Amino acid sequence: MDKLSDFDPRDSEGSGAAAAAEASSLSIIGVCKTYRGFDGAETLALDNVSLTVAPGELVSLIGPSGCGKSTLLRLIAGLERPTGGELRAGGEPINGPSAERGLVFQDPNLFPWLSVRRNIESGLVARGTLRRQRGEVAEFLKLVGLEAFADRHPHQLSGGMAQRAALARALINHPKILLLDEPLGALDQFTRMKMQDVVLRLWRARGATMVLVTHDIDEAIYMSDRIILITPHPGRVDREITVVLERPRVRNSPQFLALRAQILELLHFAGGEDGDGAGRRTGR
Repeated sequence: MDKLSDFDPRDSEGSGAAAAAEASSLSIIGVCKTYRGFDGAETLALDNVSLTVAPGELVSLIGPSGCGKSTLLRLIAGLERPTGGELRAGGEPINGPSAERGLVFQDPNLFPWLSVRRNIESGLVARGTLRRQRGEVAEFLKLVGLEAFADRHPHQLSGGMAQRAALARALINHPKILLLDEPLGALDQFTRMKMQDVVLRLWRARGATMVLVTHDIDEAIYMSDRIILITPHPGRVDREITVVLERPRVRNSPQFLALRAQILELLHFAGGEDGDGAGRRTGR
């Protein structure tokens, strides 16, 4: 039986503090990204984006489709280079991919011919550390509640289970920064809410810095320490909102609903001079 219902985001309360020493800060300084089309025309995807994320912090990026949120994650992951500006992880320049920065997509992207166990091991195989870290595989299977499914293949898993396997595969490399690009977007609402608790539990247990791209305002409020609002094309940081609600958060509390209404209004006016001014405006 799937153990998703066994996850409680409070189970690892406090454990993230010790693990946070393994986390890394993230600095994005005046980053721009321009793409050139086949016709030579240039498209500005990101314009002068600056953002600092503290070690162990969980930050969400929210904005309309096409505003450059996923592009920013790919830049942080080192899969693309900025046209201008600079990105640093733990004070070191980001010049390419690194196992210290894990990336999880909306599609779990599991290898269909490998079992869950082998999928989780695949990153260790690529890095040549499987022999040294093999003992950790069982730990991560347990951490995501998939011990009973270790020998199953991806087509035998539910969407939530496959995404948990993808999270375990990323986390077993002990990334100091974990990048999540709409990882729960393809799930039904009930499973999505349960998976939010799974991610929070993993965050506390492993202590990694996390940057989450989401279109779901409730998800951002429920999970984040801070929410960054990105303007429509080209992407700029419009506002930063610190979520001061105590954890675990109650989705129908007056404070939660009030913050949700505030963010909806801010997104409606994102990039303009209207709105009520709540949050810290950082766009130019």
